[in-house]
Amino acid sequence: MSDRKRMDRLVEHLFRHQAGALVSTLTRILGPQNLDLAEDVVQDALVKALQHWPYSGIPERPSAWLVHAAKNRAIDLLRRRAAFAAKEEQLLREWTPSEDVSQTAVLPGGVVDDVLSMLFMCCHPSIPREGRVALALKTVAGLSAGEIARAFLAEESTIAQRIVRAKRQIRDQAIVFGVPPDAELPGRLDSVLEVLYLWFNEGYGAHKGNELVRADLCEEAVRLCWLLAEYPATTLPKCHALLALMLLHAARFPTRVDGEGNLLLLRDQERSQWDQRLIHLGLRYLGRGAEGAEVTPYHLEAGIAACHAVAESYAATDWERILELYDQLYRLNASPVVALNRAVALSRLHGALAAIQEIERIQDDPALTRSHLMPAVLAELWAEAGEPRRAASFYRQALGHPCSEPERRFLSKKLAALADRRTPDTSI
Repeated sequence: MSDRKRMDRLVEHLFRHQAGALVSTLTRILGPQNLDLAEDVVQDALVKALQHWPYSGIPERPSAWLVHAAKNRAIDLLRRRAAFAAKEEQLLREWTPSEDVSQTAVLPGGVVDDVLSMLFMCCHPSIPREGRVALALKTVAGLSAGEIARAFLAEESTIAQRIVRAKRQIRDQAIVFGVPPDAELPGRLDSVLEVLYLWFNEGYGAHKGNELVRADLCEEAVRLCWLLAEYPATTLPKCHALLALMLLHAARFPTRVDGEGNLLLLRDQERSQWDQRLIHLGLRYLGRGAEGAEVTPYHLEAGIAACHAVAESYAATDWERILELYDQLYRLNASPVVALNRAVALSRLHGALAAIQEIERIQDDPALTRSHLMPAVLAELWAEAGEPRRAASFYRQALGHPCSEPERRFLSKKLAALADRRTPDTSI
């Protein structure tokens, strides 16, 4: 890899890791009505890094460099606005001399960081659900409108419009930055959990880019979910269940790709390399999640993840239990993605053709037609059913959709293997 590519990847990693905290702290200082200004300042810091580092070299403390650049840019802009004199003083006071992002804001009942406060602000109940989740993923998780659109299985322009409207509502309604009083938490918590769920999913299986797993996204989502799970007012079964789901998935990170960054399916992963500490912790939080009467999709998905985590081998997986959990999950969340995943579980019990019949019922769903997932699954199933030509057709369809580079290499390799099977041996 060239020095420039390494530098670009470092900048992208640092920016994704720092952007949410930077924007959150700036929004607290400048006020929610200046969210756009906070985002612009952080974006300027990234641009400045891309312009300067190729010539001056990577600084000794690149994270602090980004913080310093964002702070200076904010001060430059504030000095042009007399009404912001007090904000300038606050910036100087909070980011000197440590030059680091403030991570704590003392709140009733505990200590919560700025990022979590930002999440609760974005998830105000007066903002429509789709808008609040999209805004939080954009401003706090640092995801692009395209990445959010793929998570929602929606059009990018639709997501961009939702974000603009949500920002306008924060400004017009003077929505306050911070974690709300305990009595108001229920009206926002579900959306905050949904944000963290989608945030983790993007890190677990990136929709684009050179890496399948983006550990920095997952680590931050786990950290914030852990804060909620231990915060007195939100130590609720659904928070524990979501944290369990994240931990059980994170336990498999070391085996999701091989040494060259190529995707490995669950059946091909070396289970001895799974992180047993995370599995035990995930099972413990799943047990805490079962203490209440409420059963959420997070409980059921965590239960499915637990079945995989405790199975000694792929062949020993309790597919009957997994199918039961998918049946319950579909009753709670009848989404096409849940139906697609359920069909895969069904194939382990009743064969590929039974699963294909299930998928044919949903294959025209607009959400699935925009993703590579459905044709990729159908390709695998038709290959298992002994129909290589049909399988190849679906692999080509899957390759026509956006996906990460590891997924693209995987699909291309599978397609090439099918072509080899169909080519007669003329060397005899």
